[in-house]
Amino acid sequence: MIELRPYNELGGAQHGWLDTRHHFSFADYYDPKRMRWGHLRVWNDDTIAARSGFPAHPHRDMEIITYVRSGAITHQDSLGNRGRTEAGDVQVMSAGTGITHSEMNEESEATQLFQIWIMPDEKGLPPSWGTKPFPKGERSGSFVTLASGLPGDTDALAIRANARLVAATLKAGQSTEYQIAPGRKVYLVPASGQIEINGVVAAAGDGVAISDETLLKVSAQQDSEIVLVDVA
Repeated sequence: MIELRPYNELGGAQHGWLDTRHHFSFADYYDPKRMRWGHLRVWNDDTIAARSGFPAHPHRDMEIITYVRSGAITHQDSLGNRGRTEAGDVQVMSAGTGITHSEMNEESEATQLFQIWIMPDEKGLPPSWGTKPFPKGERSGSFVTLASGLPGDTDALAIRANARLVAATLKAGQSTEYQIAPGRKVYLVPASGQIEINGVVAAAGDGVAISDETLLKVSAQQDSEIVLVDVA
């Protein structure tokens, strides 16, 4: 089953400094049919104005992945970590027993990012944070794993969840495939461009909820950047 969730039908809010769209129920947006997708709980599409951002606030027992689409985000937390993540790279925060953090756009231009929350396999573990630059050329034409809690994904940033985040960039006319193990679900969003997934066309910002499929055939109708989460 492949369900298209058009960008203009997503929840969201405009806060002046933040323009956000919610693929799942979040904050003041509530849709009982869109509470989660497997262990995927949140997928927010955020545009953060220059010199602004999320001031310090707490989390616990959640795996929070930030995929930066344009610009950069600067992270600081109660563990003493501070780091800057640029477009095309990811950061992972395991909230565990509790962590307070800020995510600020210290750039002179707007930052666009996906904020993705995945429920952990085990609660009550120590909090942690990490970021890693990934060579952009490696994801040209095929999916590359950027964050994962699955066995064998040793080059990816580690998360404490039965899940994997992959990304790909496709030129117009290019195609790639993604294998889905039995019983797993996939949620996919084109960060840019327009693609076709097993016959379903999705434009930039659209959500694609996938279940009971074993193979995704993804073709780019325009130059496209694709982010996909594979969850139990």
